[in-house]
Amino acid sequence: MVARYAAAVLVCGSAILLFAVHARPLGYVPLVAGVVLGLLVDRALGKHLALIAAGMGIVSAIPLAADLSDAGMVRFTVALSLAVLVPWALSRFVLADDDGAGAVRFPVATGRRWSRGQWIYLAAVVVIGYLVLPPYFLGSGAYRNWPSLEGDTDIARLFVGVNAVGLWDELFFICVVFTLLCRHFPVQAANVLQAMVFVSFLWELGYREWGPLLTIPFALVQGWIFARYKSLSYVVAVHLLFDAVVFAVLVHGHHPELLDIFVTAPRP
Repeated sequence: MVARYAAAVLVCGSAILLFAVHARPLGYVPLVAGVVLGLLVDRALGKHLALIAAGMGIVSAIPLAADLSDAGMVRFTVALSLAVLVPWALSRFVLADDDGAGAVRFPVATGRRWSRGQWIYLAAVVVIGYLVLPPYFLGSGAYRNWPSLEGDTDIARLFVGVNAVGLWDELFFICVVFTLLCRHFPVQAANVLQAMVFVSFLWELGYREWGPLLTIPFALVQGWIFARYKSLSYVVAVHLLFDAVVFAVLVHGHHPELLDIFVTAPRP
């Protein structure tokens, strides 16, 4: 049991070195070691850790700092797409998990209507983001981790980029990492492990300074919500609503005359 957890911690913990500390190639040592240990103690676990490691390795092949240039957006599109598609394809066509259906799935149409509590939470996400994000981004200066916005084209690119990465976060960290880990560990443990990868990625993306005080609970809550409702549509809705506020705050940070609607924004 200890060795199984150690293997998963090595793989997921390597994200801290790969993305947060940006210690490459050192970060690949625990990544590979975790996969090898997993294969030795539990072959099924090792195979699924290898899928997670493959996705992480693909993501680590590009710089993750926000980049609104043509080349930057192409790099993000290709690398992040492959990080999801490769584990999905390997699980389905090579490992033939679940009789060929694959262990990586994307439950969009679940057939279940969202409850009143779920709708209330969506509204709460917007309110929380509205109150909390301006002090973080503007007070800490973290908004400067995103490129300056030189006109309408850059603002439009930021909108597309923020939403695309938000969608990808749920596809990879929840539908790939969290889902595979849940096959071998209790939900609570799997959630903590996926959060290690999620938060490390967000750090390199730009959520630095005291950002982890926001991103750690966000990652854990997203995992809990998915475990409870089994709905990709819902966790994506939560994430994109939050990201809508992120986008607005970033625009206001770079252009204070725009979207000056935040009552908690620090004033000069």
